[in-house]
Amino acid sequence: MAISKQSLRALLAIIAAAACAVAPAHAQSWPQRQVKMILPLGPGAGIDIAARLLGDRLAPRWGQPVVIENRPGGDGVIALTAFTGAKDDHTLLTAPSSAFVHHPWTQAKMPYDQRDVVPIARISTTVVTIVVPASSPFHSLADLVAAARAQPGKLAWATITGFFDFMFEGFQKKANLDIARVPYRDTVQAANDLAEGRIQLMMAAYAITRPHVEAGKLRILAITAHERAAILPNIPAAAEAGFPDLTIEGLAGVFGPPSLASDARERIAGDVRSVLADPVIVARLAATGQIVNPGTPTELAAAIAVQRAQAVAVGERLGIKPAQ
Repeated sequence: MAISKQSLRALLAIIAAAACAVAPAHAQSWPQRQVKMILPLGPGAGIDIAARLLGDRLAPRWGQPVVIENRPGGDGVIALTAFTGAKDDHTLLTAPSSAFVHHPWTQAKMPYDQRDVVPIARISTTVVTIVVPASSPFHSLADLVAAARAQPGKLAWATITGFFDFMFEGFQKKANLDIARVPYRDTVQAANDLAEGRIQLMMAAYAITRPHVEAGKLRILAITAHERAAILPNIPAAAEAGFPDLTIEGLAGVFGPPSLASDARERIAGDVRSVLADPVIVARLAATGQIVNPGTPTELAAAIAVQRAQAVAVGERLGIKPAQ
């Protein structure tokens, strides 16, 4: 039966409309069920607050629940193995890069494959402080370094394991310093002991040191970022203070498995950027010492590559071969 031109035009219009309807549906096919975000730190940590704020805003956008699962401990290994072991494109890792970039040099054997941690979206830069007791005679990094050289082994610094401690070890090696390690499992306890003068130095997120700083019990010598932070305008960056080897970004982001489709990764990144554009979210994170700094998968991957290169350099300096 012949089809009239009018009927043909109507049929083509229907087909075109159907195609337009199918394309967005395909692009929006992720997520199809609950999304889990695994975190390497416990409730109340800066990344935990960020993840919960994101989850609350992303759930209605995605039409699926977003569940936060805290897996603290083991220098980030517990969370990383849970994430990579899930092999699920609805399981994400929300974490500071300092939870994993150093693992090839601090683990005797790699318990997971770092290629399974795919960068998706940058969230923020955490302000990391280098602090001493307020009663300390040190008022600058130069003072501290001079005293450490003059009194090998007399000063003590709190270590909690992690990328920042690994980098500080590399700094000590290069600067020919001998500062005794005092290991802690809890950063809050380390900050308390520092405030009481039981140890002489600590490197930690501003969210941890801020209460003691504001109480007049701790003094910030520098921050580890590339430049000064707006929330601490009078505190120099490490490079500005003359110690570029202590320039270490407190990078936080969202990561996914290799099985996650590229269009889904782009969607997540775009949605995270949209949420982080809200001034209310920016203010909430600023209160925890985080500077909102959203970015694309490519931008996050580039930032991670810089930190991995830093870890390689420190590993070589310390004579450590990376684990396989």
